[in-house]
Amino acid sequence: MDRVRRIIHAASAYEKGFYGQGITTVVLDTGIYPHIDLREQILTFRDFLNKKKKPYDDCSHGTHVSGIICGNGKKSAGRFMGIAPKSRLISLKVLDRRGNGNMIDVIQGIDWCIQNKEEYQIRIMNISVGALNEQGDKKEKLLVEWVEKAWDSGIVVVVAAGNMGPDDGSVTVPGNSRKVITVGSCDDDETDRYQNKIPYHYSGRGPTCECICKPDITAPGTNVISCTTPGRREHFYGRKSGTSMATPVVSGCIALLLSKYPDMTNVEVKMRLQESAVDLGFPKRKQGWGRIDVQRMMG
Repeated sequence: MDRVRRIIHAASAYEKGFYGQGITTVVLDTGIYPHIDLREQILTFRDFLNKKKKPYDDCSHGTHVSGIICGNGKKSAGRFMGIAPKSRLISLKVLDRRGNGNMIDVIQGIDWCIQNKEEYQIRIMNISVGALNEQGDKKEKLLVEWVEKAWDSGIVVVVAAGNMGPDDGSVTVPGNSRKVITVGSCDDDETDRYQNKIPYHYSGRGPTCECICKPDITAPGTNVISCTTPGRREHFYGRKSGTSMATPVVSGCIALLLSKYPDMTNVEVKMRLQESAVDLGFPKRKQGWGRIDVQRMMG
């Protein structure tokens, strides 16, 4: 995470006292393990699969994503601190131990966010999950409709572009939504020495079948170190790669932005990302506006 923070110039926000304080992000994923770096950040937990009351993560994916957003780095003396370590987190378990999910569970999680937005002061929704767009599929269209309902309620919805690249039109659902902020990985051409499950150039590319330019923005997503569950390699921290990791980097950056400008709307946040992104010289179908940069974004 120290590498990621350097790439996106996160220190520029910390120097001015902005750590995501006052901002709550909802993570729809495989749940969350009460890791030492996350215990103080968790506001509440909901399990839409097994209806358990206490936080848990039988996959480690959701814990890793959550650590990228707001892990406080206690166990590593700050080395593996998340992007917005003073922000707060709500974990909704909508995916199973393999990282798979029922569309209805995901939609129920989104609906919960909309219904509880005011009570928990929810500002950001992070969805590091996606499905291939089988044109005309009613369930996939329904998922897009629901993320757009969340967006229309005022929540900043941040979703992954998926790992089905590099072909054109490989952005996954709901990242093909016109409204939400879709995140690709800016370093998907780097060697993944720790995981052989993911190919080079994995980041989903646009345009969508409706000719929408996606992704909107990119962030580091390869070999990202973050919190993990007990029994995993490196015990307290582990490495993962994918747009699932790039997405919470952007969510964390948005938490920093909103801690400075709490009255910003989601549309204004999206415009600020567009104006401040660093053009990496890649085609728009790969990078969108470019790579996120905190220093430029914060103004």
